[in-house]
Amino acid sequence: MKTEELIAQIRKKKSFLCVGLDTDLDKIPPHLLEEEDPIFSFNKAIIDATHEHCVAYKPNTAFYEAYGLRGWKSLEKTIKYLNENYTEIFTIADAKRGDIGNTSARYAKAFFEQLNFDALTIAPYMGRDSVEPFLSFTDKHTILLALTSNKGAYDFQTKEVNDGQLYELVLETSKEYAGAENMMYVVGATKAAYLSEIRKIVPNHFLLIPGVGAQGGSLEEVCKYGMTKNVGLLVNSSRGIIYASTGKDFAEAASKKAKELQAIMQESLEKLG
Repeated sequence: MKTEELIAQIRKKKSFLCVGLDTDLDKIPPHLLEEEDPIFSFNKAIIDATHEHCVAYKPNTAFYEAYGLRGWKSLEKTIKYLNENYTEIFTIADAKRGDIGNTSARYAKAFFEQLNFDALTIAPYMGRDSVEPFLSFTDKHTILLALTSNKGAYDFQTKEVNDGQLYELVLETSKEYAGAENMMYVVGATKAAYLSEIRKIVPNHFLLIPGVGAQGGSLEEVCKYGMTKNVGLLVNSSRGIIYASTGKDFAEAASKKAKELQAIMQESLEKLG
């Protein structure tokens, strides 16, 4: 998907919500466990109930890999269902890959060609030659981890390096990579105070913002400091939406939560104009 198409969908739906499909068999409604493929049945119901309020879905692959081949097949069915039924939706594989060049090229082929995701999260620690293979794919997006929402982010990401912090070095350096126009960055909603400085370094790139909802991030703060003239944000909520209910009304409850977030986003977009 081209960036312009994503922006068009944001403006059409008045939303920049990304729903995280972190599907856990221990948390989904018990009645679904009787289904042939409980993970896909849950995902399908959540997608059908929330797609009007969001512009992206983000399965975290760990929740599928944990169940072996069965889980991977559920992931394949989920992305196929999205690509066939909701072609306007931006799809993100939250897999946090990144390895030496030839290995990264195979990861890119797996997620961009075989599964046909629009975007993939990437760990930047191994540098340029581990990232550029992902950036070489046309109309696909590499989402580089910059400043994450977890507490352990302070172990390394905010440490002083030369005249700045490590996450700032990641942002500055990656702008020079071949294909950097297809780069996005992960910045946790719990780190909203950093967004003003981040926008000085990457004023036009999209930011994927996890941590709104269960992790306590403020959507209002994210919008205040992170939004650009082209919006530039994909704000993710996972548990707060998909586990809004564990009863048979789980899909309706998820839709309600997604709509609540979308309404806040609409207000921010109207202020932006």
